[in-house]
Amino acid sequence: MIRAACWIILGLAALTPAQAQTIPSAEYRERRAALRKSLDGVLVLMGATDPSDLHDTFYQEPNFAYLTGWHEPGAALLLTPKDEILFLPPRVANRETYNGRTTGPDEKDAAQKAGFDKVLPRAQLETQFVRVMESAELIYALGGDSQARDLARLAPLHDRHDAADQITRFRLRKSAAEIAQIRKATEATVAAHRAAWKRMKPGLFEYQIAATMLETYLELGCERSAYTPIVASGLNSVVLHYSANQRRMESGDLVLMDVGGEYAGYGSDVTRTVPTSGTFTPRQREIYGIVLAAQKAAIAAVKPGMTLLGDSSTSLRKIAMDYINTHGKDLHGAPLGKYFVHGLGHFVGLEVHDPGSLDTRLEPGMVITIEPGIYLPEENLGIRIEDTVVVTASGAEVLSSALPKEAEDIEKLVGK
Repeated sequence: MIRAACWIILGLAALTPAQAQTIPSAEYRERRAALRKSLDGVLVLMGATDPSDLHDTFYQEPNFAYLTGWHEPGAALLLTPKDEILFLPPRVANRETYNGRTTGPDEKDAAQKAGFDKVLPRAQLETQFVRVMESAELIYALGGDSQARDLARLAPLHDRHDAADQITRFRLRKSAAEIAQIRKATEATVAAHRAAWKRMKPGLFEYQIAATMLETYLELGCERSAYTPIVASGLNSVVLHYSANQRRMESGDLVLMDVGGEYAGYGSDVTRTVPTSGTFTPRQREIYGIVLAAQKAAIAAVKPGMTLLGDSSTSLRKIAMDYINTHGKDLHGAPLGKYFVHGLGHFVGLEVHDPGSLDTRLEPGMVITIEPGIYLPEENLGIRIEDTVVVTASGAEVLSSALPKEAEDIEKLVGK
């Protein structure tokens, strides 16, 4: 039953598997070149290693992935204003037996495959680091990188800066190729939500809905979830990051589904809240309408120069909060603003919560979420509506606009 629904959606969306849709090697070179121009020292970045636990899968360190596009474990990157070197570990037969073949630094096509002019054995990293530090004063490395910290001890008289600050400035604005990947992730995510609505009915468990959504976006080319799926029904809907997904859904419940797929390394983040039985109660519809209107007001205000956070007239969160605070009451007659307990949104990219300060002025090419919510524990009633949005030169493009939000449209689709 699930598979049949997924294949119907697959035929409609016709997405290409993510492996065939990679960002060109030239774009990674351009990213590194732009970053190197901003450096007044040496940047060392360590890629992720193979996981040691069968519960985990290999996931490249996002900053490393952004600069290299390299998705094999154990690599390292050295950047200076004039040079860039990728270091690869040797092939180890026993490790490859368990985790698959890797690229050795001495292979003839290693440099071409990696998109670097220089590829050296990982064992040479220390020697090359000491060499380039002779003419540099600063070391850039990620703050929590213990390997880079150990390496920096070889240059004890040099100041160390957090490389994340430098790299984030470039990651904030997405290229056309990056937006294309996020768009594909969002299309698959929208299809997953629609599949969940079709299957929705009282008596199912939350994990069954999560399974429907996961299968759908995996079938559509996503490699994995962008984050742990949240399928929160009834009282669970007021828990912001509920992810147990164990409750049996009952008639009259609302189900908050905050679920997104990841396509070619780039995620999407979409939330809808729907009635299990297919019809909102009057109170549910009232609160839903307030959240939706607040989201619409915030999205309409998205443009360069606005911020996600703050109390000024340029704050998108303030726009949403002001609407919520002036529409509707709780059971005691108090305004609803105090039940909007989180931020309005965040940046999206290689990480579903991509780095960037929420008081950053928005610029064209930034990808954000807009996700107001109202959570009323006393009523077991939580509603969040979230879309993934690209900031344009004059406003916003809602990538997830194909997924309905109006209450009457949702009621026409749930369980049908």
